[in-house]
Amino acid sequence: MFNLKKTWIKLMNFGSKMGCHQMPERSFFIKGHQFPVCARCSGAFLGEVIAVLLILLKINVNILWAIILLLIMGLDWFLQQINWIESNNIRRLITGILGGFGITYTYYNIFIFLKSKIC
Repeated sequence: MFNLKKTWIKLMNFGSKMGCHQMPERSFFIKGHQFPVCARCSGAFLGEVIAVLLILLKINVNILWAIILLLIMGLDWFLQQINWIESNNIRRLITGILGGFGITYTYYNIFIFLKSKIC
């Protein structure tokens, strides 16, 4: 039988092992249950999945654009870290998507470059 509480605890442990801080104020909730990862990490995972799907469809993104998208996430994190602006979960989700998308395409472009030099 499916046990929601046990499944939620396992997902929370997995999120923690993935390196997410899991701060409740920076996380989404569904029916009183906190997501296993914060809003930014949720976005990053989603961005990575989208990028992989586009790579499988043979759609490439230039490495410069990929790095710019990654830097947008980094800038949002940095500005929040130095208390210049207070981010919110929607912005964290969006910049996380951009960052996850950007890092995946950065790795992909580096892989393609190295493959072209080796092969």
